Amino acid sequence: MTSTTEGAESLSVEQLSETTLLRFATAGSVDDGKSTLVGRLLHDSKSVLTDQLEAVERASAGRGQDGPDLALLTDGLRAEREQGITIDVAYRYFATPRRRFILADTPGHVQYTRNMVTGASTAELTVILVDARNGVVEQTRRHAAIAALLRVPHVVLAVNKMDLAGYQEAVFASIAEEFTAYATELGVPEVTAIPISALEGDNVVEPSARMDWYGGPTVLEHLETVPVSHDLAHCHARLPVQYVIRPRSAEHPDYRGYAGQIAAGSFRVGQEVTVLPSGRTSRISGIDLLGQPVDVAWTTQSVTVLLEDDIDLSRGDLIVPSKDAPATTQDVEATVCHVADQPLTVGHRVLLKHGTRTVKAIVKDIPSRLTLDDLSLHPHPGGLAANDIGRVKIRTAEPLPVDAYADSRRTGSFILIDPHDGTTLTAGMVGESFAAPEPVEDRADDDGWDF
Repeated sequence: MTSTTEGAESLSVEQLSETTLLRFATAGSVDDGKSTLVGRLLHDSKSVLTDQLEAVERASAGRGQDGPDLALLTDGLRAEREQGITIDVAYRYFATPRRRFILADTPGHVQYTRNMVTGASTAELTVILVDARNGVVEQTRRHAAIAALLRVPHVVLAVNKMDLAGYQEAVFASIAEEFTAYATELGVPEVTAIPISALEGDNVVEPSARMDWYGGPTVLEHLETVPVSHDLAHCHARLPVQYVIRPRSAEHPDYRGYAGQIAAGSFRVGQEVTVLPSGRTSRISGIDLLGQPVDVAWTTQSVTVLLEDDIDLSRGDLIVPSKDAPATTQDVEATVCHVADQPLTVGHRVLLKHGTRTVKAIVKDIPSRLTLDDLSLHPHPGGLAANDIGRVKIRTAEPLPVDAYADSRRTGSFILIDPHDGTTLTAGMVGESFAAPEPVEDRADDDGWDF
């Protein structure tokens, strides 16, 4: 397969290894043009393979369109192409000489807000699209709130379809001012507003001659130059244990390793560590990476750690530096985004999954629900409906070593699961809050789930 022109395909392995990686997500309401923007970005940055473009041209011709519908480059599901909407998160990988990218194109329909949470959870930048004719709508505000909760450090407001608004500066300025004020109140640290037309290609990859009043970067230029801080390497070191390796072979009769992916920070041989929630301590006697011993391992590497002491340790335990161990607790207070169709109510019995550990839990209280229009807190709503954002208090059956989400996006997050069918109910961020709700007393629970 060949690229339409020289682009990411022409980069050497050495060049790719020297470029930084940016994970970013797109979000916006239905028909705001997310998929068209992504398609235009891929096409104009020379990141589309020839056979992919030919397939899109055939599909577009079959639908009676004169030119290729670039949205089809990302709307890969048959249902998406038939309905003209994005349903699932579409991940795309591409590169330019300046940077590598992992892109998550998320759905805009309110029914699929949960997918936006998934796509943005690991993103360092989120592009939120707004139709220039409609301005900031409820779903725009919801996506901004989710980006703020997930602590996405950079937000781009792409005011799309400027061609249908006559490329008027006043239209763009009004939308940018309203959104920036709203996002700032949410606590979004940085907003960059860019006027674009994804359909015509204005300010996506190349500057627009039809909006000469705009002097800022194009979308691609901003993506290539925005600072990327891989702060996980500097976070509190955390290793959730996924599997205990005991080959029991004649060659390795005493081998006992604890395998997992390092969630944050780094570990080194000789380091004193604590296993949570038991609190037992030991020292790292060895680290295996890809079958080879190493002295140091860091964030995102999948490793096997060996300890000097033979202690009771299993899947779900957390290995941490003894000098930097989080407190364990059975009472978790967090801000959550409820993603299931069934409501989350006080007294709801759930499973809480934190890292590799899953425990029984009860929703003890829902102190408040966020009102997206004015960012006010509705006190004691009693429940959260699909796509609601609110505060919850949860009691777990077993102690959990949780970090504040502000300190670690990986070990400060969790999901709530329906114990009956395994449905994901809620995504939670420990300690996160837009405003401090009034303190409330725990409600008693009178059945076997009262911990």
